[in-house]
Amino acid sequence: MQVVVFRHSAFEGIGSIAGALERHNIAWLGMDSYARTGAAPDLAYAAGLILMGGPMSVNDDLPWLGDEMRAIRDAIDRGRPVLGICLGAQLIAKALGARVYRNPVKEIGWAPVSWTEQAAADPLFRGFSRPETVFHWHGETFDLPDGAERLAYSEACANQAFRIAGNVYGLQFHPEVTPVIIADWCRSDENCGIAREMTEPIDPDANSSRLAEMAGIIFDRWCGLLG
Repeated sequence: MQVVVFRHSAFEGIGSIAGALERHNIAWLGMDSYARTGAAPDLAYAAGLILMGGPMSVNDDLPWLGDEMRAIRDAIDRGRPVLGICLGAQLIAKALGARVYRNPVKEIGWAPVSWTEQAAADPLFRGFSRPETVFHWHGETFDLPDGAERLAYSEACANQAFRIAGNVYGLQFHPEVTPVIIADWCRSDENCGIAREMTEPIDPDANSSRLAEMAGIIFDRWCGLLG
């Protein structure tokens, strides 16, 4: 079994998702959109689709954005599980006709998310009831697509997680990051525009143990959705 992972920048690794895929004996093929010049390949063979974050906007004039949104719609039409994180969640939302736009504030660093009533029975988030401190790195947000259930929110961003059709998930926050990834983002040239707006230094280790525990639960459950 194999899933396809769309990556959008050289510094956007899949983090703790890799461990979940390995535990479930699922291979993954990375499609580096930022380095691709041709059209997206046929994904009919893929058991699922994962879309990572990136410094660009889904509203930018980049040809591969259209390819990925077509791949998202195709995967959904085939009933395949789809997981989008940050930019990936925004791609799912826009692919399904929702609006993506600037968030009132840039949400950067560690901050809590809270769970909706729908999350209590959700295949990925059941058992999460109290607010959890997670990692954020985004300046845009999205409206929920038609038929989506909102699963999480934060003080700065109303839509932090949603589910469509039982196996399509968009997460605005970053459960996949490790301390190494966070430190790399804070010093990356591509991220310097956001990094310069931080009001105080980010401690990559601040809540990393609990985030890793959460990520293991969430990503193991997502892997369980794969046929």
